[in-house]
Amino acid sequence: MSVLPARISVLDRSPIRRDADSAAALRETVAFARAAETLGYHRFWVSEHHSVPGVAGAAPTVLAAAVASATSRIRVGTGGVMLPNHRPLVVAEQFGVLESLFPGRIDMGLGRSVGFTDGVRHALGQGKEAAAEFGARVRELLGFFDGTQRAYPGVHAVPAEGLRVPPFLLATGAGAGLAAELGLPLVIGQIRGEAAMIDAITRYRDGFRPSDFAPAPYVVVSTAVAVGETAAAARRLLVPEAWSTVYSRGHGVFPPLSPPDEILALPMTARERERLDAALDAQVHGTAAEVRSRLAGLAARTGADEFLFTTATHDPADRLATYRALAGTPEFSA
Repeated sequence: MSVLPARISVLDRSPIRRDADSAAALRETVAFARAAETLGYHRFWVSEHHSVPGVAGAAPTVLAAAVASATSRIRVGTGGVMLPNHRPLVVAEQFGVLESLFPGRIDMGLGRSVGFTDGVRHALGQGKEAAAEFGARVRELLGFFDGTQRAYPGVHAVPAEGLRVPPFLLATGAGAGLAAELGLPLVIGQIRGEAAMIDAITRYRDGFRPSDFAPAPYVVVSTAVAVGETAAAARRLLVPEAWSTVYSRGHGVFPPLSPPDEILALPMTARERERLDAALDAQVHGTAAEVRSRLAGLAARTGADEFLFTTATHDPADRLATYRALAGTPEFSA
């Protein structure tokens, strides 16, 4: 019997290609969402990044509205809204509007990141310490939906109050404990490696308290993935984003995605080459059969209820080919 989870979903960051612009990236996200719906994916989520030259996804609730308008069935959400950057009342109102316009299709994914650099944090009016307030802000946000918040007497989140928008916590480490305490689904990736991810999932399941949102633990594992005719071809597809990540570690800037052949021809330092290889090795890639086997192993080790796939390569057609191949896996369904 297959150990693959039944549900597969998509996370798209609206990557900017070096030979295009932000407008093209956002239009490609909407087109990608339409294709994902046609292929039977369960969710399509967009992300929040600020002042990143290689990422156009800066306003997830606005982009989610565009995606939901262009689709009709697929669930649409955020992966995620970074709650320390926003007042819970405003976030509740935004998701209340989305749920009112697209009832039964909206997910509210919430994260705790506070900007990428000091300059971004200052522009957002936040410091690093704002991440420590994540738990309190999540509780306040949920209280605006069910009408139980008491911090601001007489204040109501219209049109959110009384609506049911499924919340998800994007978390590692301590954040997994918060998801367990509040009885919320957990979305988790390999930011600190697979062992740390599995440890966080175990603690989440052990400490889970059933709630109206989730009667039992629900784990969404997020991973980069690429399918190619050969393992080498699939690995090549992941080079553009992996290189931009490596470059950002040394220069503090995540640049637009360049073609993989150009990147592989660059004169890299030994440290850069090592980091690039490590980034590629950590991601799921290969032929369709190889990827299916690796995903089955990942599902077995994590007990994932759902996979959230992300793929950012230079050519959108290559990205779509990966998702077509994954959608053709019989064990997966919407």
